[in-house]
Amino acid sequence: MRLRALLDTDALGLRLLGGEEELDRTVRGVMTTDLRDPSRYLSGGELVLTGLAWHREPADSERFVRILTAAGVAGLAAGEAELGSVPEDLMVACARHRLPLFSVVEDVSFASITEHVVRQVSSERAGDLAAVVDRHRRLMSAGPAGGGPEVVLDLLGSDLDLRAWVLSATGRQIAGSALAGQGPALPATLRARLAGEHLAAVRAGRRWPHRVTAGAGTTYSLFPVGGGGRETPREGHEVRQTVLSEWLLVVEADAGDWPEERLDLLQGVTQLIAVERDRRDAARTVRRRLAQEVLELVQASAPPAEIAARLRVAAPVLLPGLGTAPHWQVVVARVEWSGTEVAGGPVAQALLEEILVDPTAPGPEPSDRIAVAHTGDEAVALVPLPALAGDAPDAEPAVRADALLAAVREPLAHGLADDGRLTIGVSAAVLSAEGLRGAVEEARHARRVAAARPGSVCAAGHQELASHVLLLPFVPDDVRRAFTARLLDPLREYDRRHRAELVPTLEAFLAADGSWTRCATRLHLHVNTLRYRVGRIEQLTGRDLSRLEDKLDFFLALRLG
Repeated sequence: MRLRALLDTDALGLRLLGGEEELDRTVRGVMTTDLRDPSRYLSGGELVLTGLAWHREPADSERFVRILTAAGVAGLAAGEAELGSVPEDLMVACARHRLPLFSVVEDVSFASITEHVVRQVSSERAGDLAAVVDRHRRLMSAGPAGGGPEVVLDLLGSDLDLRAWVLSATGRQIAGSALAGQGPALPATLRARLAGEHLAAVRAGRRWPHRVTAGAGTTYSLFPVGGGGRETPREGHEVRQTVLSEWLLVVEADAGDWPEERLDLLQGVTQLIAVERDRRDAARTVRRRLAQEVLELVQASAPPAEIAARLRVAAPVLLPGLGTAPHWQVVVARVEWSGTEVAGGPVAQALLEEILVDPTAPGPEPSDRIAVAHTGDEAVALVPLPALAGDAPDAEPAVRADALLAAVREPLAHGLADDGRLTIGVSAAVLSAEGLRGAVEEARHARRVAAARPGSVCAAGHQELASHVLLLPFVPDDVRRAFTARLLDPLREYDRRHRAELVPTLEAFLAADGSWTRCATRLHLHVNTLRYRVGRIEQLTGRDLSRLEDKLDFFLALRLG
């Protein structure tokens, strides 16, 4: 259909604001977005619908329109609900780039416009795709009633008898159709293989759908979510920016002999699912901003009280209902590409937002508890921990480097191919803002340890930074402070709350070479009272003061602190 035809339907509520000479452009699809940069989801020829949530200052319009023009979209339609009217600076930018601009009145939903465009563009397959739109327009609606990708997948099961799943690039299941739920679940190993095969096909520039035969001869067809045309595979620079964070649609069928109409239908389904992915990305804006603010304070050596204030703001957003986070972990990731200028920071940020979700938890919701910032080629994630056993930061943190590596190494190695590398470092948990800077540096140092290993996907945790390593001169001071905080912060916090004098007791116990009698005499305590205090120290830190290694660690922590 032509853009001009949109003005012939009064019910769409479209008013032309500029670009009349370009109204003969062909519309090949429609996309709804409020992302500041939606380029990764555009393939050309779309009518872009936006609520203008990305617009914060006049300069934003020029950047947004330039991105759309470079992607080859057909036109832009801006809703009036957010700002009351379309900003003048947006009209100027569209005129400068010869991009047709429409306004959408407040009482007309984007779902109605989407439905109309899809019907017109897909008239030759109206029977199938009209059913998609009619039965699943909730997905295109604003608000919690959207239904998510399961709603669209259920159509494939009920109308086309297809079992289907949506997977992340790491193989985590985002959604599955009701029909898919009636049979055996996709094993984790199969999901990882399918994701890896998809990433390998994308990196090789093969046309989709990609077909994989597994198990007892079952064939699966893989479709990129919101991907472009089958004949125009994306090339190096563009692929590297998006391949590690994309979703894919898995259909239990061999699409090799499907007619073009059926393949076009599946492409339309992936575009509908892409709306849910766009919503998820837009919802991360607040969490990204919070993480960026905290990271900037930490790197600027801001006072702990100021960092703590920002953490108090972040905690209710990341842990709704709990109010505060007793512990925090830091995860650092770096993505590097050889022979290219692709910025690794945004790629690592999107990737961390995915891989830090529990791989056994379906759906995107668990990612709401993760805040990731990026600086340069590096991404830094703040992971709030609701509670830890024994109230001690050494008690089995929620994120472990070995578990992350096992979950993502196989599929991501295909996406990185022979020119990319992902390295990850994981800190210990910390109790307070005072320990956060040390945790960031500890995670960075762990990532450098991982980077020294062979392989395209490597990870290391704080457990691998043994105490003797911390004495080496090349280790940053902040890592030493992280070591000290991990051992002494639980004791200092307990002393502050209970006036228990655990830290002085520890110093005296070590000074007495572990002698109960000499230490009790020096502190003017009964031996049983001393035993109680030492037991509390061991409980809070997870250490054993009868072991030489733990005594040495405490001795170093007290000296370094």
